[in-house]
Amino acid sequence: MNSMPPVIGQPLDRVDGMAKVTGQARYAGEYPEAGLLHGSVVSSTIARGRVLRIDSSQALKVPGVIAVLDHAHRPAVSSYDDDYSDADSAKGAPFRPLFNDRVLYNGQPLALVVAENLELACYAASLVQIEYSEEAHQTDLLAVLDQSHQAPAKTPPARGDFAGQFAKAAITVDATYLTANEHHNPMEPHASTVFYQADGSLQIHDKTQGPQNCQDYLHKVFGLSKDKVRVLAAYVGGAFGSGLRPQYQLPLAVMAALHLKRSVRVTLTRQQMFTFGYRPRTQQRLRLGASADGRLVAVAHDAIAQTSRFEDFTEHLVEWSGMLYRCDNVALSYRLVPLDVFTPLDMRAPGAGSGVLALECAMDELACAAKLDPLELRRANFADHNGNEGKPYSSKQLLACYAQGAAHFGWANRNPEPRSMRSGRHLVGWGMAGGVWEAMQMTASANARLDGQGHLTVSSATTDIGTGTGTVMSQIAADAAGLRLEDVTFLLGDSSLPTAPLQGGSFTVSSVGSAVQQACQILRSKVLQSARSTHPALASQPLDAITFADGYLQFDGQRIALSEIAAKSKEGYFEAQVKAEPSAKRKPFSTATHSAVFVEVQVDQDLGTITVTRVVSAVAAGRVVNPKTARSQILGGVVWGLGMALHEQAQTDHEQGRILNHNLAEYHIPVNADVGDIEVIFVEEQDDIVNELGSKGVGEIGVVGVAAAVANAVYHATGKRIRAFPITLDTLL
Repeated sequence: MNSMPPVIGQPLDRVDGMAKVTGQARYAGEYPEAGLLHGSVVSSTIARGRVLRIDSSQALKVPGVIAVLDHAHRPAVSSYDDDYSDADSAKGAPFRPLFNDRVLYNGQPLALVVAENLELACYAASLVQIEYSEEAHQTDLLAVLDQSHQAPAKTPPARGDFAGQFAKAAITVDATYLTANEHHNPMEPHASTVFYQADGSLQIHDKTQGPQNCQDYLHKVFGLSKDKVRVLAAYVGGAFGSGLRPQYQLPLAVMAALHLKRSVRVTLTRQQMFTFGYRPRTQQRLRLGASADGRLVAVAHDAIAQTSRFEDFTEHLVEWSGMLYRCDNVALSYRLVPLDVFTPLDMRAPGAGSGVLALECAMDELACAAKLDPLELRRANFADHNGNEGKPYSSKQLLACYAQGAAHFGWANRNPEPRSMRSGRHLVGWGMAGGVWEAMQMTASANARLDGQGHLTVSSATTDIGTGTGTVMSQIAADAAGLRLEDVTFLLGDSSLPTAPLQGGSFTVSSVGSAVQQACQILRSKVLQSARSTHPALASQPLDAITFADGYLQFDGQRIALSEIAAKSKEGYFEAQVKAEPSAKRKPFSTATHSAVFVEVQVDQDLGTITVTRVVSAVAAGRVVNPKTARSQILGGVVWGLGMALHEQAQTDHEQGRILNHNLAEYHIPVNADVGDIEVIFVEEQDDIVNELGSKGVGEIGVVGVAAAVANAVYHATGKRIRAFPITLDTLL
């Protein structure tokens, strides 16, 4: 009963592409309504203390200003910490906007000015005066490392005898690496448009990676019945983790709507996009011990990262050092430093982006110390088991990634001596690194409905943050149901649809895609059962003699349109809904995606400027549903890695506890001139254990390893090892 020809695996255009490029796609801050009010957030100018007085009198005198909300003037909200938790919460007491007079960080929202238009709201917000009682604060991780406390999250237990084996290892590396705070800067800023309905219900357009997560949050914080709150996110202009938790503009917009019983929109400014979660600053020490031939005998990865004083944000920062390579003696530790800052937040490839950067730079240092080719060192330490879990991988085509990536890059022509390769006045460096990301699957639901016109509508409450979710789900559904892609519509981004997990972690295809496939398979069975009752010739046909393709049920040289079967059914349509869960056959295995990244840089030997001229990324991610959208994901991930290596860094004035470069002019991200040729290779990898689709996801793996490969290439070009990121002119010169 397989559909033919397959739609999965085809590099198809995005189903929502036309709407996006023609401007028909509406984002959270673009939905119109007559009489819509606008809110402007007033932010704290100190890092720690209390609000003594908020004077809104001048703001309220401005014609067109409707209200000013603050902790003393707002609708009732829950006073229980747990009610502010969400599906991506860190351990601790979540931030509660406008809850009391406490100031927890610089940039904290302290008031909301609501006016008839945005310009009035912004102007009036500038007139709000706030008097503080300021307290001593600390925002500098490196200044208080000795005050760190043990992280609440567990790291994998130590195995073997690291100290003993490291002490007697023939070759050792002991190096410390620093990574900077990085902030999500999606093209679409965070916004919430709350339409207040006549019956008191709320229809909300929000920039989010989880409409149901936001719905549940509002239900608990405001005591609203879930059937009175509908959260929509039809289009999301990039998120990268910033939309995993409800950001503060959402409860502020709801407060205003409930207080005024009117529709309200709150959009954060670009500067305010720097006042919530981010990738945290880290200090990481790597100690590697190896035999004379480069075999790892001891690995230790000790990391310290920052968090807020009210939540302990943890991420998988050190685990990768215990699983990417084979080693019997491993010690991992992870500590947190609480600061007067907002809680960090998952950011594309959370943990792996920073942790693998340190590991893969240390591996390059080990290769240099052992006088081994960096690629051969990694091959020699290949692990077919996850040492942290003691489980074999369901599939791991990392060796093929090494081979294909190296061949396409021309790695065999590399002169191993630093400063030995040149192009005119530029030093040329070649570096490489490995990458790994966990291949997860979460519980998810989907509904499929085939109508009498032969059109299939599939739905789930997941979102599409630019990854192409709507496209790949339509492909999965078309294959599973035996329909043409143009006869499939996938509905998403709506809290009223079947339950879906947050979109993140590269598990959307494996989770929601599995539910879509299963729902369509059940639907197909219903179609066949109905057809057999009305077409006697079908009753005697074995299942392997029946196919579903191009909208027809086909057997023995005959075919019946699925639309005809549906139209003649009792209801006039067929419908199926499923809840898909990870298969038990996953349990004995570890599941992960892998990659090998090869980078060429040119360094101006006089000025120290670095240009990344070529990147080859070879990725093993199981079955690739749409190579075109998947390639775009890897391209974007590589650019993120370039930013981490050379550009992105939040500059904080620690005396004020305030981020200085909170705009796109001064917070440097890669632009077209910074991005050279990028080649993406999808290495063939079969995996019938990870999920029924055999797909592992590609959203994160494209980032992992890129920054390390750049740093390793810079060392090869210059002979200078930089261990603080991003690599800047002053450190290189």
